[in-house]
Amino acid sequence: MHPIFIWLIVFLSIAGVIIRPFNIPEFVWAMAGAILLVVLGLITPAESLVGITNGTDVYLFLTGMMLLAETARAEKLFDWLAAHATKRANGSARRLFGLIYLVGIVVTAFLSNDATAVVLTPAVAAAVKAARVKNPLPYLFICAFIANAASFVLPISNPANLVIYGTHMPPLLAWLAQYTIPSVVSIAVTFVMLRFTQRNALTETIETDNPIPHLSAGGRLALIGIGITALILLVASALEVPLGLPTAITGILTSVLVLARARKSPWNVIRDVSWGVLPLVAGLFVLVEALTTTGIIQTLTTLLRTSTAHSITETTWLSGLGVALACNLINNLPTGLIAGTVVQAGAVPEVIKSAILIGIDLGPNLSVTGSLATILWLVALRREGQSVGAWAFLQLGALVMTIPLLCTLGVIWLYHWYAG
Repeated sequence: MHPIFIWLIVFLSIAGVIIRPFNIPEFVWAMAGAILLVVLGLITPAESLVGITNGTDVYLFLTGMMLLAETARAEKLFDWLAAHATKRANGSARRLFGLIYLVGIVVTAFLSNDATAVVLTPAVAAAVKAARVKNPLPYLFICAFIANAASFVLPISNPANLVIYGTHMPPLLAWLAQYTIPSVVSIAVTFVMLRFTQRNALTETIETDNPIPHLSAGGRLALIGIGITALILLVASALEVPLGLPTAITGILTSVLVLARARKSPWNVIRDVSWGVLPLVAGLFVLVEALTTTGIIQTLTTLLRTSTAHSITETTWLSGLGVALACNLINNLPTGLIAGTVVQAGAVPEVIKSAILIGIDLGPNLSVTGSLATILWLVALRREGQSVGAWAFLQLGALVMTIPLLCTLGVIWLYHWYAG
């Protein structure tokens, strides 16, 4: 009966994260499920500790990014960027929408999808406030959807990419050859779908008579810190070094330098960081560790091998669609950990591995808890006084995720068919 109870607790915990009953924060539900598993003896304290330590690189990465974002916010860097964006939009809501989307591609590609949620969301919120738009959500939706749609441009664009490939990460040039066209398709089709669904909100004329504020020395340092972080992540990826520690170091150093330059107390920045994200991730890792004790890894590994032997084409489509759905049921972080373990357990054809990675990266655009990036986006959204319900996001994601996913998987399949 242990596996049944484990699955039940995991299901209820994930449901709590998604629904947030009584407005209780997401991390409380994830941690409650993890603690309950230990208290009931369904997993040992040692197994829960293994789950927590498995997330060390993610905690470090998020810490660095959140400190960067909060420091930049405190120094009004986002207000400065917002003023420039609204000026370049020249009164056009459609042009502002396109500008934000382009920036989202760059941030996701070079800083990761989680950084897009943490760093870009407050910048966009500032931009639409400066432009005095009537409905800011269409622009804020960009931060959520592009964070996943552009997350396989580079290996560093999504930490899940590193999880899927493990120690067998393709060299950068091989990655670009394999994923450039699928990335272009994913980004382009997502833009078309998102732009189509938000078309009615993009007909207004936006404010352009906003003066460009002065960027303080601290703001310039924060901007330089973000740029250096992007460069370091690229180098770390090329050298196959885990991204967490370099990100944490650059984030902490940037914050220290900015605060020292401005002679400000660090407590305001530390206080305003959304630290609840870290126990949320830790809880999810423990839930995944519990699921592995139910034998799911062995079952999925056998199923993948059998299906691949039967039909590579069929397995490619089923794998991509299956993991995409699983991401929205249990989040792409635990799904990626499970899928990565299964993929690395046996010889999986590259086309199937690519389909799984695309399902992990792009599939989460269906629901609010599909990916860690979207959860981070929700947290950032609430800080800006905005909110999006799970059902409203699902209705939008049903179109904005499904068609790009099918198109991108189709490109992967055609490439395999042509190469074969």
